[in-house]
Amino acid sequence: AYSPDGQTLATVSWDGTVRLWRLSDGTRIRTLIGHEAWVSAVAYSPDGSTIATGSYDKTVRLWRASDGVLLHTAPQEDIVLALAYAPDNTTLAMGSNDKTLRLLWACDGAHLHTFN
Repeated sequence: AYSPDGQTLATVSWDGTVRLWRLSDGTRIRTLIGHEAWVSAVAYSPDGSTIATGSYDKTVRLWRASDGVLLHTAPQEDIVLALAYAPDNTTLAMGSNDKTLRLLWACDGAHLHTFN
């Protein structure tokens, strides 16, 4: 996922990490460590302040983009396959292995609604 300013790229990995890369020179900026299984989804918030990650460990994790600090861990009912922020930065859409779409609060990952 590209950061909103286009300066950074976040990549997911089977080893449970997310790596942030500076695109101007290819330098790895930092590695986000915390998931317990393959990371399958990543998205930057529209304002660039937060990175959301989803994993086969059935969690959505929210990280502060500026320093990589883990802000929240939100357990889910199944494997997380896709994440996307709303343009207004308030909600996060999550696609899951159980064929549902869930809307979560972007601030803490709390569940708002499930579409079956």
